[in-house]
Amino acid sequence: MKKDIKLLVMDVDGTLTNGKIYIGPLGEIFKAFDCKDGYAIAHMLPENGIVPVIITGRTSDIVSARCQELHITEVHQGVIDKLPVLEAVVEKYGCTLDNVAYVGDDLPDLPCMQVCGLRGCPADAVKKVKEVCDYVAASGAGAGAVREFIEWILE
Repeated sequence: MKKDIKLLVMDVDGTLTNGKIYIGPLGEIFKAFDCKDGYAIAHMLPENGIVPVIITGRTSDIVSARCQELHITEVHQGVIDKLPVLEAVVEKYGCTLDNVAYVGDDLPDLPCMQVCGLRGCPADAVKKVKEVCDYVAASGAGAGAVREFIEWILE
């Protein structure tokens, strides 16, 4: 395993999903998640003692349901300034920022990514995020990019 990673912090829209939000005529919202990402989060991380963490800017019942399905208990939604939440989670788990891998895709993720031990992003992340990453996935957002990053961490 690369470094001594204890936490994998993930953004949702544009990282675990393709970033598209589908709104139906009655206002219902849909998002699509990748099963390969889900398997890695629910099985590969726990088997290696890594806690999955969600910190996302939007609030969504869909994200809550997906997190419950994947047994992610550290979920923070509606977070605009992600860094203070990241610091609180790190303190809660008694580790350091160097023990954190972060996967994100856009400018709100940068403050966290710049202080974490390992940084990854999907192939279609914005340029400024790609520039700070240790790993840029071959896959796009919502298409297995998180799985790739997890496998890279565990190599």
